[in-house]
Amino acid sequence: MSNLTDMEIFARVVSAGSMSAAGREMNLSPAVISKRIRRLEDKLGTRLLQRTTRQIAMTESGLGFYERVVAILASVEEAEAFVSRGSAQARGTLKVAAPTSFGRLHIAPHLGDFLSQNPDLSVSLDLDDGFVDIVGEGYDLAIRIAELSDSSLVARKLAPVHRILVASPAYIAKFGVPASIEDMAENHVCLAAANQDPWRLMGPEGVVTVRTGAPVKTNSSEVVRECLLAGVGIALRSTWDIGPELRDGRLRLILPQYRASKDVGLHAVYPSRRFLPAKVRVFIDYFAGLYGASPYWDTGLETWLGPVEEARAS
Repeated sequence: MSNLTDMEIFARVVSAGSMSAAGREMNLSPAVISKRIRRLEDKLGTRLLQRTTRQIAMTESGLGFYERVVAILASVEEAEAFVSRGSAQARGTLKVAAPTSFGRLHIAPHLGDFLSQNPDLSVSLDLDDGFVDIVGEGYDLAIRIAELSDSSLVARKLAPVHRILVASPAYIAKFGVPASIEDMAENHVCLAAANQDPWRLMGPEGVVTVRTGAPVKTNSSEVVRECLLAGVGIALRSTWDIGPELRDGRLRLILPQYRASKDVGLHAVYPSRRFLPAKVRVFIDYFAGLYGASPYWDTGLETWLGPVEEARAS
């Protein structure tokens, strides 16, 4: 148990950012914490932390060790819960990170039902469109809409993501419908946030690249959405974001033979671990069941989405 306690102290120091802050949380003096960290480093034969008078920083070995310690401590917590309550009951606080628009539209509205099914659980939901360091920032899991790269994290796909070209009736009335992908690129306003330029689209001729350009420059996908609805230009949007507007006619499909070329999906991403904490498992299971291979936001759009696979197969 002494080694486990030293690992727990190490994890608390990293999450708190300093030995003094960790000491206040654990009611231990900085001297005691420093001694425990040194003992752990001596046992492992490597330095885990670079220390200064004001802060600490992990070494490369320390970072890898911390990722594994967090997994071990989570497994211990779940084991204790299983023994004390007779089952792997989801309890405690689940810290989740998600993209801003998706979290607002498709996570927040369902939290009431999710929490009613898991009364011993609370959720801390942080919405951010930037990259989140799950381990370093202490998240239990993150929702990501991306083509995932290889990493030490585990990912479970929750739903497919279809991205299509759309414009408002006001824009079409003023500028017309593009006759071709070349016409759109040369003669139309293509709206995109800074990190979404250029577009890579799959069409009958294969992958094509479209450089966007618009009178509005922004880093916000939500600003692009509002400009789209206001008739400023054409945009490449996910159906989870604009499904209702497509169904009620506020937006119309443009060049249906083209789709985003990347195989993007909606994923739950969490630290690699052998035993998944119950609180993480129930969250992922709930939303995987809610979304699925045919998510509710695509209801009524199936015929429009048909050409996606045809375009990618060509």
